[in-house]
Amino acid sequence: MTSADVHDVRDPELPGRLLVVERDALVPLLRARADGDFALPTAGCPGWSVRDVLAHCSAALMRVVESRFEEGVFSPESNDRDIAERADWTNAQVVDELERGMTEAGPVIAEAGGGLDAIALGEWVHAGDVRDVLGEPGAYAGAGLPDALRLLARITRERRHQPLHADLDDVDEPLRLGDPTAPRPPARYIGDAATLVRLYAGRPVRGASYELAGAEAGELNIFG
Repeated sequence: MTSADVHDVRDPELPGRLLVVERDALVPLLRARADGDFALPTAGCPGWSVRDVLAHCSAALMRVVESRFEEGVFSPESNDRDIAERADWTNAQVVDELERGMTEAGPVIAEAGGGLDAIALGEWVHAGDVRDVLGEPGAYAGAGLPDALRLLARITRERRHQPLHADLDDVDEPLRLGDPTAPRPPARYIGDAATLVRLYAGRPVRGASYELAGAEAGELNIFG
């Protein structure tokens, strides 16, 4: 991780790179799991099983690949319909579609000028949801973490989010998130990067050790 100032520049290849790195870690893991694991409930997405999360992810990516963005797309109702459309698929078919989406969506996102970048971050977070419930290492971390943090910093800035200065235990350089021009003084976070991602994604932190001053945890959620 370099200086936080690099987050001001969009790297159009970053979202696709994040998806491919996560694809290479997640897909082999999923292919090795028993069918029963796909029925496990997720903590990050209450009411959804592992399979539901994966079906949502694969559907969202294929919408990007095929440029299908009808009115109401990505709403809770639209997401539920996407999952229901895959109800008769095998788990392997869902994983196949997910692999294709994670492979093909990157160039489309790159050409969109930034408007679809948050989808890549959301997909990476959902992969963390799956890793988390399956007890696999790398939930909200792993090889994609540096790119995920860069993307998170830029998205929070562009959305004029609460400014925050993060001193991360496992990243060399401090990370600045949110709108640097906001009149509100920056909040301060001290802890590991995966917990920071959980907070920004509105995921449970389950007693993780961290310090947050100047903001409530709920204020950080960019997906709420």
